[in-house]
Amino acid sequence: MSGFSPEWLALREPADVAARSAKVLKSCEDYFRNHQSVAICDMGAGTGASIRAFAPLLPRAQQWTLIDHDAANLVEAKRRHPDIQTNVRDFASDPDCWAVGTNLVTTTALLDLTSRAWIDRFVAALVSKRLPVLCTLTVDDVLSVTPVQAWDDAVFDAFRAHQHSDKGFGPALGGEAAEYFETALERAGYDITADDSPWRIGRGELLRALLDGMAGAVRETGRVPAIDEWLNDAQAKTTLLVVGHRDVFAAPR
Repeated sequence: MSGFSPEWLALREPADVAARSAKVLKSCEDYFRNHQSVAICDMGAGTGASIRAFAPLLPRAQQWTLIDHDAANLVEAKRRHPDIQTNVRDFASDPDCWAVGTNLVTTTALLDLTSRAWIDRFVAALVSKRLPVLCTLTVDDVLSVTPVQAWDDAVFDAFRAHQHSDKGFGPALGGEAAEYFETALERAGYDITADDSPWRIGRGELLRALLDGMAGAVRETGRVPAIDEWLNDAQAKTTLLVVGHRDVFAAPR
C-alpha cells in the first residue's frame, strides 16, 4: 500500500469513521436539517468515503460530485456509488473546482497537505460563493505511542518536519493547517464548529502500515540514524498509536 491507493483508503476508513467528531457532524446535520436537497462537492474524494460517512447526515435528495487527481480511485468510487458524478482533476493550482449550484464542500485528510497560499485561495473561493464547508481529519501535531520507546521524540519531530514538505500545493502546513484554516474562516465571517478527532489505533494491520509509513518519511529526512531500530521496537511493542486530527464545519453567517 502506498500514497492514497484504494487499498490504503480502505484500510484507514474504519479508523476515520471512529475518529470523526460527533459534535462537528451534528453541526453540519443541523445546518441542512430544513433543506429538501443538497449538492455536495467532495475534494480529494478517493473512493467515496465521504458519501458513506456524510450521506446519513444530509437531506435524502443528494447530488454528489467527487473530485480527485487519481482516476483509479474515482473508478472505484463510481463502482460503489453509480449515481455520483466524478471529475479527474488536480486542483492544486485552483481550489475553486465546484460546479454552479453546489451547496456544500467537503474534504477528508486534505488540508494538512496544502500550503498557506492554497488555503487562502480556498477560503476566498468559499467566501465568494457563501458556501458551507465540512473538513474532517486534518492532521495536527499530536503523536504518541504506548508504551513510550527510545527515539520517540526524535522520530516524531522528524516526521512533523516531513509533513511540511511540498505535497504539490506548495510548502505544506502539516499540523498547523487546521488552526490556520479555522482562523481564516472566522476572520471571513463564518461560524465555526471545530473539535479534535484523533485516531486511536491498536494492534493490527493499520498500526503496522502507519508505523512503516512514519519510518519511511523519517528516513527521507535523514534526521534519525536509529530509525530502523525504532521501527523494529515500535512494531514489536506498540499497543496504541495516537495520531491527532481536527474536524471543522463552517458556515457563513
